[in-house]
Amino acid sequence: MPIDPNILHSKLKTFFGWDAFKGDQLDIITHLIEGGNAFVLMPTGGGKSLCYQMPALVMEGTAIVISPLIALMKNQVDAIRGFESSEEGIAHFLNSSLSRVETAQVQEDLLRGVTKLLYVAPESLTKEENIALLKSIKISFYAVDEAHCISEWGHDFRPEYRKIARSGDCPYRYGNAKGPE
Repeated sequence: MPIDPNILHSKLKTFFGWDAFKGDQLDIITHLIEGGNAFVLMPTGGGKSLCYQMPALVMEGTAIVISPLIALMKNQVDAIRGFESSEEGIAHFLNSSLSRVETAQVQEDLLRGVTKLLYVAPESLTKEENIALLKSIKISFYAVDEAHCISEWGHDFRPEYRKIARSGDCPYRYGNAKGPE
């Protein structure tokens, strides 16, 4: 689905408060929205997260972001909610830090179609109840955040990373990793 770059510039200002994309962000975002895959390697502060957040916000469905750290998930969700404050359910994380009530709220927002970004640990994608939940919603794409952790620590560090491909029908469209500063 081709998208007008002017629309993306407008959304950049609306969602994030910025006037211009950095480096190759616009090309990466457009490529993802049009159905392409990407592995993005940028230095810290290079704008990797925006490359999957923007497509998630403008595409139909929920993007599933696989992230290795609970603190990172919380940070990303808080940031998105800060940018787009009209709907708190726009971004969630689903992990072991949530109470049953909080988990139920995440599930409700997902089923209502409110959530555009759902951050999960790889282990969350192997739980039967989460697999069933994800099968019941429209998933726009999967993104692997901090993908360098897989190669840096090896797949044996988090064996669930190898099981990710079995968790759904949606293609993996995005992975990111830190590059040299």
